[in-house]
Amino acid sequence: MPSFLEVLPVSSLPPAAYTRLGMLTPSSNTALEPLTARMLAGTPGISAHFSRFRVTEIALSEGALNQFDFSAILPAAELLADARVDVIGWNGTSAAWLGFERDEALCAAITERTGIPACTAVLAFRELFETHGFRRIGLVTPYLADVQQRIRANWQAAGFDCATERHLGLQDNFSFAEVGEETVSAMARQVAEEGCEAVAIVCTNVKGAAIAPVLERELGVPVLDSIAVTLWKCLALAGRDPSALRPWGGPFAL
Repeated sequence: MPSFLEVLPVSSLPPAAYTRLGMLTPSSNTALEPLTARMLAGTPGISAHFSRFRVTEIALSEGALNQFDFSAILPAAELLADARVDVIGWNGTSAAWLGFERDEALCAAITERTGIPACTAVLAFRELFETHGFRRIGLVTPYLADVQQRIRANWQAAGFDCATERHLGLQDNFSFAEVGEETVSAMARQVAEEGCEAVAIVCTNVKGAAIAPVLERELGVPVLDSIAVTLWKCLALAGRDPSALRPWGGPFAL
């Protein structure tokens, strides 16, 4: 039996078509990495790689907002560039309350700094809403009431009505991942019952991707989870077909 120390033959090395997806991750997030790995498990030739920067709370205080300063994010993006990733995605939803223009500027800054194309969860949401004509959005988040209201105002200004919404009033980012799937499912059902064209689960530390396919069959509307939406856009930007993940529903099945 060959020793594990032996050099691998050339045929075992990743092919030229191998795709590496780079993702920027809030430091206290524990949901998005395992879920992304699960979604990619049956997709050979694609891997996801993560770089963290400090995010511990979601609020509108100066300290909480300063967590998303580019001076904190860009060094993490540079570390991903060391891994020669094909795309860098901000797997977080801060621009939902900071404004779409914040993520537009972030993508430009990442590409200028690294030479790598960049995308974000919130810009991917907007692209999906516009492409498929979704205007009435059922907004589901774990966030505080004032954060939720800021999201609704930003999205309303962009033409997306989030009159039907549910939020949990949480602030500690780590705690979001402890919200049970049954709670998220109940919130999605409530906004769907009130009437919406798509459900948006906005937070990349909530386990919405795992329950989206079942909810879609039950509710009859797309269920777009932030983790899935980010992966969808990363794949598309890297030149890979996102529809290979169609069984996961959400953006992959549209």
